Amino acid sequence: MKIQLDFLAVLSEWPLLLTGAAWTLALTFAAVVVGTALGIACAWVRARGFGDTLAPVWLKALVGGYVELIRNTPFIVQLFFIFFGLPAAGFRLSAETASFIAMVVNLGAYAAEIIRAGLEATPKGQIEAAVSLALDRMQTFVRVVLPPALKKVWPSLVSQIVIVMLGSSVCGQISTQELSYAADLIHSRNFRAFEAFMVVGLLYLLLSMAVRHTLNWFGANFLFGRK
Repeated sequence: MKIQLDFLAVLSEWPLLLTGAAWTLALTFAAVVVGTALGIACAWVRARGFGDTLAPVWLKALVGGYVELIRNTPFIVQLFFIFFGLPAAGFRLSAETASFIAMVVNLGAYAAEIIRAGLEATPKGQIEAAVSLALDRMQTFVRVVLPPALKKVWPSLVSQIVIVMLGSSVCGQISTQELSYAADLIHSRNFRAFEAFMVVGLLYLLLSMAVRHTLNWFGANFLFGRK
């Protein structure tokens, strides 16, 4: 049996592919900003509490439960719960909004543990030195504790961000117009499943490499200074 491949039939649908790539990047960027902030807040609570005092037990338990729940359940289940489950409680969300929330919640839980490892590696003497310079608790955390902690764990955090971006491919199951949704739509039009998913797979590879290099460059040049 001779198989004839026709990649032009897929590439001719470039507007769909471009839209899918744009949505994938947009969701990833938004999730990175909010999810990383959520991860930092959760890591702060789990690692050190608030300055010299410990976080309330109920808050540490709440954050710990959130982290364990998200890290031990599949992303697609989280996505389906937000998109199909929440409407039963009166919260109706668009596919794109549900995808964004799911990605933020997922990244926040994983980022919390990654960043917590960096926070706990900060020497106590460094914090005591900041206090001796009359820095308040927030200044100590933002200026003294957080930057070196992020620098230590940045490669791991970048890898997790790439994983979340790739995980966004399941968002097409709820009609979010990202890359995998574009592949399904192209396949339904020309029945070129092999070519469609081959092209989209290559696009995911290129996006992953681009996101990884961009974040590493951003960290080296803006967050931590040039080497």
